[in-house]
Amino acid sequence: MPLVAPARPFIDWTVDTDPARWTPVPAAILGVTASEPYSGEPQPNDQASGPDAIRGQSHQFWDGADHWDFHLGGPLRAVLPNGGRDGGNLVLGDDGFRPYFDTCVATLARQFRTATLSVILGGDHGVTIPAVHALEAVGRPVHVVQIDAHLDWRDEVRGARLGYSSPMRRASELPWISGMTQIGLRGTGSARAGEVEAATRWGAQLFTADAVHEHGLGPVLATLEGKGPFYLTVDLDGFDPSVIPGVAGPAPGGLRLEQVVPILKTLARSGPLVGLDIVELAPSFDLANRISAITAGRLALIAIGAALSAS
Repeated sequence: MPLVAPARPFIDWTVDTDPARWTPVPAAILGVTASEPYSGEPQPNDQASGPDAIRGQSHQFWDGADHWDFHLGGPLRAVLPNGGRDGGNLVLGDDGFRPYFDTCVATLARQFRTATLSVILGGDHGVTIPAVHALEAVGRPVHVVQIDAHLDWRDEVRGARLGYSSPMRRASELPWISGMTQIGLRGTGSARAGEVEAATRWGAQLFTADAVHEHGLGPVLATLEGKGPFYLTVDLDGFDPSVIPGVAGPAPGGLRLEQVVPILKTLARSGPLVGLDIVELAPSFDLANRISAITAGRLALIAIGAALSAS
């Protein structure tokens, strides 16, 4: 199934939807719109329109490669003089989910091989599953860091094993995943006692949002030092809804942007940070000013600047 060109490119990057033509670039972005659906839930879901909703706000979170970016400490052109590559969107077709999943893995592996930093826009959190499978292409063990309100360690939900409640469980099964740190946990979700026990028994480091608010980022950052290379998965409901309201599963008491940015910069500095995904934007729940999509785009830009500055 071919990649589909986006409605507009991410910050005016060159669009190339033919992976066979991809050559090495400093940064590349790809939209993955679907994961294995759960019975009884609408398909495509609201999150499937997330990649183009983020791209569509490029004019709000980016004013041009030569404009000073205070998150980066300079213009983006200083670290990315010739821009990056937008590979378009992987869209679920009529062939069914399994061929789509295999195509996602192969395409993402190609992106990991041809980009210093790979950015993936979801889609719900199930799109992280083909991404972590594709991390084999990095060629060395990778530590996964998750920003999320929820644990995501379910083995299956209603018979589906590749959906949005299972990405961290699936990551734990892969020999090239060296470790896992999960940050921002709070409230309730699909996890039960068995999933929490499985995560801790495997060795996942769990940090609740309350712990971050009470003790600061020091314990989190100390845990991450020396664990790279890193892959970061950002479920936008890991943020407090006052920061990012446009999600399907909002949970009060979440992280703030000024808590997540230092985590991201630490991963880039002590990494390398080889990739990240930004998932679970639900555009129909966003505010009229599209602040959730804008903040998601900002996160991608900060990651690009931090990773390329470090490299």
